[in-house]
Parts: sequence; structure tokens; C-alpha cells
Amino acid sequence: MDMFKQLVNERRSANNFLPDHSITPRELDEIFNVVKMAPSAFNLQHTNYLVVMDEELKGKVKKAAFGQYKVGAASAVIVVTGDKEAYKNTEKVYEGLLMLGILNQQQYDQEVQDVISLYESRGEQFQHDEAVRNASLSSMLFMLAAKNAGWATCPMIGFDPEEIKQILDIPDQQEPVLMIALGKEKVESRRPRGYRKPVGEFVKYY
Repeated sequence: MDMFKQLVNERRSANNFLPDHSITPRELDEIFNVVKMAPSAFNLQHTNYLVVMDEELKGKVKKAAFGQYKVGAASAVIVVTGDKEAYKNTEKVYEGLLMLGILNQQQYDQEVQDVISLYESRGEQFQHDEAVRNASLSSMLFMLAAKNAGWATCPMIGFDPEEIKQILDIPDQQEPVLMIALGKEKVESRRPRGYRKPVGEFVKYY
């Protein structure tokens, strides 16, 4: 089995974590340096990660997650948000292409205008959906990168987004998409892997 296939097969959604396994910002930065290569629409990089490591603050997040044990036991709890206004940073994101001469001024102006016009013309629902889509893409890479670094994760939607926004002072333009608990998995309490559909049930060729 090749290394990537093994990584995917071994990644599990951990429901229980071992206590007293701290992770450092430096270790997390190594993971995030992989995650920054995730695809995003028009390279707008909609995703933000809010990493909760402080035990007191984690307790508040646990409460907002309806008291789920794994939130308190995790080494870190990460709230993933998508920026509904990411398109407003188009000029800054594309500036490097202009400075490197990959785009000339006319091409730069046109690309910036096209991206902003697309997001503005499609409205708030599209901007919301784009925030969720792109944060979800990035989150999957985060979980694989964390597993590659020896950490288990569990993606979660069981939390009160408004309470989380208040606890972490998240601005309205940032949409809380999911929460990821991260730690060292307590393997002996792992459940058997759930049923997976055969390829023929979820793939059609045309």
C-alpha cells in the first residue's frame, strides 16, 4: 500500500483522546504550513483557524459544544471559519502576480474586477456557500496533515455557532463552519469503522 493510501485509511474520527498530551504552537505551525497549500476558489484563501489551547477557554468552548467530552480531553480544539468577504481581498491576493510580471496591469485589473463582480453579483447566499465550501476543503487537508504528523482529529458540527462567535470574538463576516478536536487518540476505545458504500453506489461515469 502506498503511503498516501495508508494515511487515508488510517485517518479516523477520534471520539476519545488520551489526557496530558500537549501540542505546541510550533508543532501546529508545521501542520498549517502544509494546510496553506489547500485549494481555494480564485486563490482567495477563505479559511481561518482559531486554535483553542487554554484550558479555561476550552471549558467555555466545551460548554458551547453541548458538553461533549472529547472537546475537554483534546490537546487543542480548532474552530474553522470561512470568510464571507474573502473576495474583498482580491487585490492583495493577486498583487504578487502583478509584481512578478505574471500579470500585466491590464490583466491584473481585469482579473480583480471579474472576481469581485462574480461574488457581488451572486449575492450573500453565494458568499456564505463559498465560505463553507472552501473552509471544508481546507479542513480535510488539515486532518490529513495532522494525521501525518501523528495526531488524531475529529470534525464536529455539534456546537452553538453564535455562542462560539461570542466566546472567541468572531466577526460576522467569518462563518463558523466546523470544529476539529485534535489530540492523541485513545485507541482502545475506538469504534469499528462504519460502513462505506462500494464505489459503484456513489460514482457514475458518463
